[in-house]
Amino acid sequence: MTAHRTAAAAAVAVAAPLLLTSWAAGPAQAHGAPTDPVSRVVACSPEGGSRAGSAACRAAIASNGAPFTAWDNLRVAGVNGRERQVIPDGQLCSGGLPAYRGLDLARADWPATRLSPGAPLTLAYSSTIPHTGTFRLYLTKPGYDPAKPLTWSDLPTRPFATATDPSLVKGAYRIAAKLPADRSGRHVLFTVWQNSSTADTYYSCSDVVFARIGGGGTAGPAAQAPGSGGASAAAKPSRPASSKTPEPSEPASTSAAAPAEAAKPAEDVAADRSEPVADSGSRGPAALPLLAGGTGALLLTTGVALALRRRRGRVG
Repeated sequence: MTAHRTAAAAAVAVAAPLLLTSWAAGPAQAHGAPTDPVSRVVACSPEGGSRAGSAACRAAIASNGAPFTAWDNLRVAGVNGRERQVIPDGQLCSGGLPAYRGLDLARADWPATRLSPGAPLTLAYSSTIPHTGTFRLYLTKPGYDPAKPLTWSDLPTRPFATATDPSLVKGAYRIAAKLPADRSGRHVLFTVWQNSSTADTYYSCSDVVFARIGGGGTAGPAAQAPGSGGASAAAKPSRPASSKTPEPSEPASTSAAAPAEAAKPAEDVAADRSEPVADSGSRGPAALPLLAGGTGALLLTTGVALALRRRRGRVG
């Protein structure tokens, strides 16, 4: 009897700290990134499907020295609207974080999403744990050259759309907007998510291709939304270092819209055109940290307690 009790107690002593650590770490895995139009960090992550094998993603991973496992953790603390002062030119897609430096490579073959100038857009932003805050969407100016590093001067001062505290539906925020009508060719959709529930701001670059103005392309189907299929998993993040102190920026208002129709680009579209990248449904990233950190810990703890009771019953 004593031996059984001693063994069971030892098992609980070993498991309990691990379970508590796992449970406590769950809420810290709070993050997100755009999945439609797909962001570079998602496309090149283990969740990116065939996109992750593209030449641009292979080069980005090589530059990083590691895969983009923490695709939802590209965030900087304490910026509070001062991106242009805190994040250097040429490092916008990485947020200035060394762990994501491969995303800043200047090249014209990043996996891209087809869009139509002036069309409605609904951006899907997958979130592994919800936060409150404001989204700001910017699109590179006409004449943007993807073969050069992305700089702040490539982006307008004001966003073309904003959204504050949108609802999290099936693991994703959806931001409705209307695209500028004067873009053609390859551009970058730069998304900023400034949290109000934390000190963090998230940054992302989504590569898009517009039909050439004046008849350079024909209408075609939009890329599949992330909720239509595919698989995704939550990443294990590490919190980046804090930045300097802030001063808020001035957002523009957004117009309500339906999901965007896309158009075929005239040239240079990546091969991965319609494959969904992240599943924002019931098996999507939002559920995983909670299961791993909360419910899983309760189930395992309950199992140990039942085992102790059964052993006592047999001995008694």
